[in-house]
Amino acid sequence: MSTTERPRILVVGGGYVGLYAARRILKKMRYGEATVTVVDPRSYMTYQPFLPEAAAGNISPRHVVVPLRRVLPKAEVLTGRVTTIDQDRKVATIAPLVGEAYELPFDYLVIAMGAVSRTFPIPGLAEQGIGMKGIEESIGLRNHVLEQLDKADSTTDEEIRRKALTFVFIGGGFAGAETIGEVEDMARDAAKYYKNVSREDMRFILVDAADKILPEVGPKLGQYGKEHLESRGVEIYLSTSMDSCVDGHVVLKNGLEVDANTIVWTAGVKPNPALARFGLPLGPRGHVDCEPTLQVKGTDYIWAAGDNAQVPDLVGRKAGNENAWCPPNAQHALRQAKVLGDNVVSGMRGFPQKEYEHANKGAVAGLGLHKGVAMIVMGKMKIKLKGRLAWYMHRGYHGLAMPTWNRKIRVFADWTLGMFLKREVVSLGAMENPREEFYEAAKPAPVAAKPEEKAKAS
Repeated sequence: MSTTERPRILVVGGGYVGLYAARRILKKMRYGEATVTVVDPRSYMTYQPFLPEAAAGNISPRHVVVPLRRVLPKAEVLTGRVTTIDQDRKVATIAPLVGEAYELPFDYLVIAMGAVSRTFPIPGLAEQGIGMKGIEESIGLRNHVLEQLDKADSTTDEEIRRKALTFVFIGGGFAGAETIGEVEDMARDAAKYYKNVSREDMRFILVDAADKILPEVGPKLGQYGKEHLESRGVEIYLSTSMDSCVDGHVVLKNGLEVDANTIVWTAGVKPNPALARFGLPLGPRGHVDCEPTLQVKGTDYIWAAGDNAQVPDLVGRKAGNENAWCPPNAQHALRQAKVLGDNVVSGMRGFPQKEYEHANKGAVAGLGLHKGVAMIVMGKMKIKLKGRLAWYMHRGYHGLAMPTWNRKIRVFADWTLGMFLKREVVSLGAMENPREEFYEAAKPAPVAAKPEEKAKAS
């Protein structure tokens, strides 16, 4: 850690906003003007729009993450959590991965903690559910699905087989629709290598409490996405929810009951609950309440952006919607991070703050290889695309939005190789317990009883 007397800019969170804001600040600062410290429990940033493709094996998992220390060589990167913030003393308490917590003073503060999965107290969900917020979950889902095909191919028990080949996805937004599209695509490909498993044996179910899926791309493209998934054999149940999933027995509110080994939860996100301990003004849903300048209301040294911030949408408000807020997506996070970085440097130098204003440019979604939907906004004109062309738009947009040229090149290389080589369909489920085999080999063998001890026992 730094021992300099320079002002410290503390960035809480190393996700999309934290990474880009820190890079922007370091770029705009003069040499030695301040120390930038980034704190996150992980030593890398995850580009979440690529998690479905990583789960399907289209992109190497390591190419979906960006190592913070490599990208921010001029910053301090601390692997740990900020547990409390004392605004009066301007001190944060850091809990490292190992060792005791310690205090870290700061002069300027950036809140970029992002969001966590929004869950409900559904019986069995904590034990059975699989999230899709991190690369670990994405890899785990891929291994898990392929492992279910291995089980189904090797058993003669029809009940075990049916449960292994039933896949339930809760949530029909971007994360849910894209993940089920990619995983179904992968499972369809993988089934070609199994003698006792075919796509017809599998059951894919998508559930959403709303009356449509993919609301971000509009009703017409959302309807197309629904019909496209249904044409691939995906069952879609709308205006319903899951009541329980104890031991994999899924019960939906509409009366449907199925047994499934795979239950994927993508039913939205909520701001990181740790925000409640920081003494910051929060909105009705737990977001940090911000001014259009991204400054936290009532402060002149704290900024916030991204999924954990409630930022006024000035474009929407000028159009007459007085309650317009920026949606929590990568498009806004990237642009907010740049404005935030500029404003932190301006605030440090005593210059005026710039307001964040960005018109929506549309939305893109991939539904498997060569399948997708896209809505591109150009002024007052909306261009709606579907199928292969929309899929190219999806890959092009997110490929270019991926941080650093190093990762961009690696992702495009994965895609290029995928055009000529078949998809890998091997499960590495043993990665979840890598020491198990060694432990079995190394543990002491049970000691055989001596003859006299056997006689006494008898």
